[in-house]
Amino acid sequence: MNTDHVFVCGNPALDFAATLRARRTVRFEMFTTPDRLDAWYLECGLFDAVTPGGPADVERAVAAREAVYDLITARRLGEEFTEAALRDLNDAARRPSAVPQLTPAGRRTEATPEEALATVARTAVELLSGPDVPLLKECGNPECTRVYIDRSRGMRRQWCGMESCGNKIKAAAYRARKKNSPAAAAR
Repeated sequence: MNTDHVFVCGNPALDFAATLRARRTVRFEMFTTPDRLDAWYLECGLFDAVTPGGPADVERAVAAREAVYDLITARRLGEEFTEAALRDLNDAARRPSAVPQLTPAGRRTEATPEEALATVARTAVELLSGPDVPLLKECGNPECTRVYIDRSRGMRRQWCGMESCGNKIKAAAYRARKKNSPAAAAR
């Protein structure tokens, strides 16, 4: 299964919220099909197997994801939660979640799409009510809208990830410096 899901935010709920990319510019939806949603659930590391979902599962996941993003943004900015976002997240979180099982090979977690969504929603509830709230930061790339947990020394991390955003910003800054340097002007 080859996808371009990215997990750089430090928490599955944050990575889930980041599946709608570049919210301020050319919005890029990662959950375009049930297969893409299923792939995200498998790649996020919470589940070993997920029953294939359908279009209604994508709709529910997108609604919950938008609630998670709104709540994360409100919490990060110190704003009040909206009733709609609280309702949507809590509706998803109160459903039965995936239950890990012990097997001879170790832990295994299988889920239906509804159980997977409930598990991710509960992860968001734990994040938004837990000790990591002061560590939430939005990526410094103006085009990126990912929120991540900054556990760096001095909380000086600027980007969601070096591979995804940091290298792009640093390369652009380098090119700008080279373009404006005296050696470039002499050419």
